[in-house]
Amino acid sequence: MAVTQSRKRAAILAIGDELLSGRTRDANIHYLSGWLTERGVALAEARIVPDVLDEIVEALNALRAKYDYVFTSGGIGPTHDDITVDAIAAAFGVKVIEHPKAVAMINAWYDAKGEEVTPARLRMARTPEGVELIDNPVSGAPGVKLENVFVMAGVPRIFQGMLNAVEGAIESGAPVHSRAVTARNLPESRLADQLLEVQSAHAGVSIGSYPIDGDEKGVTVIARADDPAIADAAIDAVVNAMRALGFEPERSDRKHRS
Repeated sequence: MAVTQSRKRAAILAIGDELLSGRTRDANIHYLSGWLTERGVALAEARIVPDVLDEIVEALNALRAKYDYVFTSGGIGPTHDDITVDAIAAAFGVKVIEHPKAVAMINAWYDAKGEEVTPARLRMARTPEGVELIDNPVSGAPGVKLENVFVMAGVPRIFQGMLNAVEGAIESGAPVHSRAVTARNLPESRLADQLLEVQSAHAGVSIGSYPIDGDEKGVTVIARADDPAIADAAIDAVVNAMRALGFEPERSDRKHRS
C-alpha cells in the first residue's frame, strides 16, 4: 500500500520469558496495532525478546533508530527479574536513579489505599535518568518516556491505561480506511488470480485475503487505503469477482481499524 509520507511508523518490543514459553499470550501487540491505526500511525514491526538485558538493549537500539516511536511492554514491575528499566538505561547510556516524582506518585497511590509502600513497591520508582513519567491510572507506578521510546507495563489493562496517558505525545496522521467482504464456501485459491488483478488495477491500495477456519469455509478480503474512494473501488472490484465465480459476498466495511 502506498503510505502517506507524513504517516509516522512505530514498533513494539514485548519483553518477557513468559511470552516466549507460551505461558502468557500477548494481548498488547494486537491492542496497540488498533490504537495506532485509529490515530493514523502504522505499527510496522513487533518483536518479542526474553528477560535478557543484552538482548533487550540490542533490540531496542535497532528499533528506536528505525522508527518514529517504540513502545515496550513488560518488565517494569517490583520483582528482581523485572530488568527493563536497567536495559533502557543501558541502551541510552544513562544511569538508573530513584525518580523523586515517581516515589511521590507511588507513595500517594498506596497511602490512598491504606497500604504500606514496601521496598519492592518502591523499586518501581527506579527509572533511567532524564525520563518523562507516564501516568498509570490503573496501578499507580508510572511508565517512562525517553526520546522516542515509551516504556509501558506488560499487564494489558495497565498498558492500555498508559496508552491513554501518552496520546498527546503521538503525532497523528490520516487514518487508514478499510473495506471488508466475505464469501462463504469460496476457497481462497479460486480468488487468487482475481485479487492480483484488483491489486494491480488500483494504485495505493493493499489487498489482504484471509481464509475462514472451522466448519464453515470461505474467505474474507480486506482492502486498505489512505483514500476511502480507492478502498471503495477496490472492494467493489472484489465483490464483482466473487459474484462472477457464483458466490454472494457479505460486506463489512470498517473505516479505521484494520
